[in-house]
Amino acid sequence: MKRKDYQVAFPTQLIVMMVAFLSTIFLANANLSFADSGQKKSAVAVTSAVEQTEAQIKQLQGALKITEAQKELWNNLTQAMRENAKEMDAFTKDKVENTKTMNAVEHLKFHSQITEIHLAQLKKFIPPFEALYASMSDEQKKITDTLFRTGNYEKHKKKK
Repeated sequence: MKRKDYQVAFPTQLIVMMVAFLSTIFLANANLSFADSGQKKSAVAVTSAVEQTEAQIKQLQGALKITEAQKELWNNLTQAMRENAKEMDAFTKDKVENTKTMNAVEHLKFHSQITEIHLAQLKKFIPPFEALYASMSDEQKKITDTLFRTGNYEKHKKKK
C-alpha cells in the first residue's frame, strides 16, 4: 500500500517541479517576446517602483481611512514602503538594460535576485504593517483584507 502511495506521489512531485521550472522559463521570457516582436516600447508606460509606491500609498490612505491615532503607525509603514521602492529602483536601474544580452541562466539568476530582494523587503514590511493592522477597527481590517485579496483599491476610496 505504501509503495503505491509513493508511486503516485513521485510523479506528482515531478510534474509540479517541471511545471514550476517551465513556468519560470516562460515567465522569464515573457518580457523578451515583446522586445523581439519589433514593436516600439513607447507604447508601454514604464513607471518606477517609487512612482508605483507613491500611487499605492495615496490609494491605500484613502481606502483605509487612517485615523489620527494611527498616523504614526501609518508613517512607519509608508517609510518602509518607500525605502523598499527606492531599493528596487536602484537594483533594477542598471540591470534592466543588461537583460537584452543575458543568456537563459543569467536571466534566471536575475529573477532569483529580484525574488530574494522581494523576500527581504517583505520581512521589513511585515512588522510595521502588523502593528498598523492590529490598531485597525473591524471595518478597516475588512477593507484591508479585501484589498490584499483582490488588489481593488478603487472600490474603497473615500467618498467625498
